[in-house]
Amino acid sequence: MASATTARRRDARQVFQWLSYLQYPALLVALAYAARPLFNGMEGMLDAYNSALLYAGVGIGMASLQDPTKTQNKVSRKVWEDPRKGHFMLWLIALQTLVPIVLGLLGAALVDSTALSQLSLGLVAFGLGMIGLLKTAIEMREHHRLDKQVGRQEHGIPEAGA
Repeated sequence: MASATTARRRDARQVFQWLSYLQYPALLVALAYAARPLFNGMEGMLDAYNSALLYAGVGIGMASLQDPTKTQNKVSRKVWEDPRKGHFMLWLIALQTLVPIVLGLLGAALVDSTALSQLSLGLVAFGLGMIGLLKTAIEMREHHRLDKQVGRQEHGIPEAGA
């Protein structure tokens, strides 16, 4: 019975891992919207950047569906294995989460222009996507920290005679 539950959990985790790859098309759309004003003489810049922020927020939110027990590359693994680098990275992501949300909420409340108000809401959407990334980063740090894994191994090994 326990193996069936574990298998279902692994299957669900795999489905979410596959869904996390939707981040790439969303981020490509965000990049296209961000680059669009550069080719149009900066016409419609605020609307394009609002759309870019919305798609980037969705893409980053999709990235939070990835399996936190796995790293995507060597750089990521080195960051999350080192307690100091991981701590610094969590603070950096937290700051990148908080600033857009605060600026977006202030902008939405204080700005009279419709275009700037929409851009502010795009900042909030981007920040909300970053919250999911921050949660995943916290879980990745917990899973990959080398200093914590050593302690688990010392206490998790059963004695041969027991």
